[in-house]
Amino acid sequence: MNEKKPVIGFTCGDINGIGPELIIKTLSDNRMLELFTPIIFVNNKVLNFYRKSLPDIHFNYAHIKDYSRINQKQINLINCWEEEAVITPGVLNETGGKYAVKSLLEAAKALKDGKIDALVTAPIHKKNVQSAEFNFTGHTPYFKHLFNAGDVVMMMIAENMRIALLSEHIPVKDIATQVTRDNILSKLNLINQSLKKDFGVIKPRIAVLGLNPHAGDLGLVGKEEEEIIKPTLKEARQRDIMCFGPYSADGFFAHSQYQRFDAVLAMYHDQGLIPFKSLALGEGVNYTAGLPVIRTSPDHGTAFDIAGKGEAIESSFREAVFKAIDIYAQRNDFVDMHKNPLKRMSAAIMRNAVDEKVNED
Repeated sequence: MNEKKPVIGFTCGDINGIGPELIIKTLSDNRMLELFTPIIFVNNKVLNFYRKSLPDIHFNYAHIKDYSRINQKQINLINCWEEEAVITPGVLNETGGKYAVKSLLEAAKALKDGKIDALVTAPIHKKNVQSAEFNFTGHTPYFKHLFNAGDVVMMMIAENMRIALLSEHIPVKDIATQVTRDNILSKLNLINQSLKKDFGVIKPRIAVLGLNPHAGDLGLVGKEEEEIIKPTLKEARQRDIMCFGPYSADGFFAHSQYQRFDAVLAMYHDQGLIPFKSLALGEGVNYTAGLPVIRTSPDHGTAFDIAGKGEAIESSFREAVFKAIDIYAQRNDFVDMHKNPLKRMSAAIMRNAVDEKVNED
């Protein structure tokens, strides 16, 4: 296993939201520096502004102008802009979006150039980031474009579940247009590969939800399950992807069936995220699966209503950092395992033993 301590970048998100406060609170625990080396992409005046509202927190950083000067024993900061930015906590305006994008573009370049090992993105608002420079509905489509990925998957992860989305931030009236053979196969393949490479699951089991109530009731309340989803799952299984369904979403979560699977593919945003945020143990994390790089974020937004008040809870943001570290280590293990057949065999034996025990129970 590669023991190198990862370098993790942080975007500031909307400077009028809770992003800067989350970063300060998360990184103020010096024990974090034992696990990774942080680089914050922001202007120092933004951090100083929010640090004043957190008098009991000890938080120090050092400016660096190039990546050769990264200090592994401290918090590093790269100034993404020099001009004065007017900070108005809790206000949705052009300024907040403008500097959120500046931070994101600088950090993403560092990620693409291999200067950092993973990136944790603070929340942005989809409305005020729109410009000729950034014409995306969120982080996920932006990173898909930046890395020329044929497809990616928005995956919400927690200790007790992983829920991926077939469609993301689109109007409800357009959801059914995304339920296609090619789209389902692509997402299942990415989920299957990510479970192996990023989470160490040797034989992934993936549940697929239906689009319609009661998963279509055999075609009585919708045809997508019978005509599209079921034939596609059969084809996926022929490609050695262990997928099951389609399941009726309400009963699936009500009866805790998600606990029997390594991941769940939901057809649309609310179908997956409402149960996830209701049932996830601990704090949820948004992970972009299918990228050659590692990007995580908390499972919440800018929270303008509490910005600048010192009330933001950093648990989800901190968990996003831990997941980035875990995935970094797991990817290294995955590469090492495939170089060493004996390790791969040992892991397979362990997984089979666990599967047999589960089946017995």
